[in-house]
Amino acid sequence: MEDLSLVLKALADKTRLKIVYLLLEYDFCVGALAKNLGLSEATVSQHLKVMRKAGLVSGEKRGYYTHYDLNKPLFAETAKALEDIASFAKKRHACRLEQGGNHEDCVHYGKAAKAAKNPIR
Repeated sequence: MEDLSLVLKALADKTRLKIVYLLLEYDFCVGALAKNLGLSEATVSQHLKVMRKAGLVSGEKRGYYTHYDLNKPLFAETAKALEDIASFAKKRHACRLEQGGNHEDCVHYGKAAKAAKNPIR
């Protein structure tokens, strides 16, 4: 998986989210994206640069133009990572309730911490 924080930062911008929604429908070139978004091509290019760096999009040269497409497997991996975080948070909350606030004694705590890539410190 690409760096999750890099992916989430790239997706945290409203314009880049709009680009994602457009690219879900069709693979666009910079000019077409700019026209659809009402932005300059330079602005769209800068957003695509951030998205490429995060691994969210890739470009394919077609004649004079580069058409961009989403890295759909990365979106699936990101969704899975967020599901894992949500699932862990849910278990942790339940443990706190079961143990009166001392989740370190909870059975789930040790298992979840070992399973997590970044254990709780």
